[in-house]
Amino acid sequence: MNAEIIAVGSELLLGQITNTNAKFISSELAEIGIDVFYQTVVGDNKARLNEVIEIAKSRADILIFTGGLGPTKDDMTKETIAKHIGTTLVSNDEALIYIRDYFKRSGREMTANNKKQALVLKGAKVLPNRTGMAPGMAITNAGIHYILLPGPPHEMELMFTDEVVPYLLGLIGEHEVITSRVLKFYGIGEAELEHRVQSILEKQTNPTVAPLATADAVTLRLTAKALSIEEAQKRITVVEEEIRSIVGEFIYGIDEDTLSSKAAELLIQSGMTIAAAESLTAGLFMAELAGEPGISSSLEGGVVVYNGAAKVEQLGIDKTLLADYGAVSAECAAALALSVKRKFSSDIGVSLTGAAGPDSHDGQPAGTVWIGIAIKNNEPQTYKLLLSGSRDANRLKAARFALHYLINRLTIDHSKTEI
Repeated sequence: MNAEIIAVGSELLLGQITNTNAKFISSELAEIGIDVFYQTVVGDNKARLNEVIEIAKSRADILIFTGGLGPTKDDMTKETIAKHIGTTLVSNDEALIYIRDYFKRSGREMTANNKKQALVLKGAKVLPNRTGMAPGMAITNAGIHYILLPGPPHEMELMFTDEVVPYLLGLIGEHEVITSRVLKFYGIGEAELEHRVQSILEKQTNPTVAPLATADAVTLRLTAKALSIEEAQKRITVVEEEIRSIVGEFIYGIDEDTLSSKAAELLIQSGMTIAAAESLTAGLFMAELAGEPGISSSLEGGVVVYNGAAKVEQLGIDKTLLADYGAVSAECAAALALSVKRKFSSDIGVSLTGAAGPDSHDGQPAGTVWIGIAIKNNEPQTYKLLLSGSRDANRLKAARFALHYLINRLTIDHSKTEI
């Protein structure tokens, strides 16, 4: 079976509220193996809703509606569906009693139009609403299953998990489950990633592999279907291992991991401490780490050394080094990482120095960044970035690249890299 989710409400089309219901329902359906190929939003208009129903019937077995079950004139979902399938609306005694009791408990007068919320499709299974007034309902007509749910998320979600999921499981009997795992990458573009794993993308069946770029990462979503979660996860693991063998050095985490959360996790697990010297990022790197719970056991401190004088006075960087190589250089990044590690007696020292833009700095073009990482007694490693965004974007990217390289250093022996 497959389902289409139809959200009813002009407020959705006007951008006044976000359609979180569709996201929730899609996720819940995936867990019981029901595919969702379409999501539709339609305004409070009977003619347009009728058109949407006609289209949805041609491509889905289950039509799930949210919204339009309230007491006002623009709430017209069940009226439209009743006419579409050739049935009538009848008052549900249990729902009417519940609505009356609700008003009595709240000390408010019940107006006549609230009785409308107790109307249900004749012959439908009534789905009780334990957090609101309008009940949901489920009915089958000509092989199509119609499920009507209230629009407010706090009402809809509880009704869906308690009432709709058991109802759907009863319809489908033995069912497959769908589960996904998201691999997160940094330091590689979406196009290059897709090129490198092209052979995997071409042969995908189950699991499927879908690339996606976000503001702070590139991802591959692996989705498998099987009769059990365990079997689906096994299928995903086989493909994941193949992907890691090709582009594993760019993977920093999975699912809900972020660069900062993964770096913090590895630092805490290793028992090592860290300090940072930041020039162009002016504390952004430390702020990203400091936002993670439990990081206080690893985070020693840091300094913002925005100009040459601060680098010399705060961290003792040799003036000759700055004169010979400049502040935007591998030599300066290495010296900063070593010096801040010594200053705070930490296991790791990280440095960021560069030209954020829009102008060049110290003879280097805008977007040139050097990152240094010194771990314990090892020689510091340096990484060069050539960024092309705005000033703020370059600063944020530099901080995140520093987290990316730190993760690599904490997990594998990563040699000197230039991007």
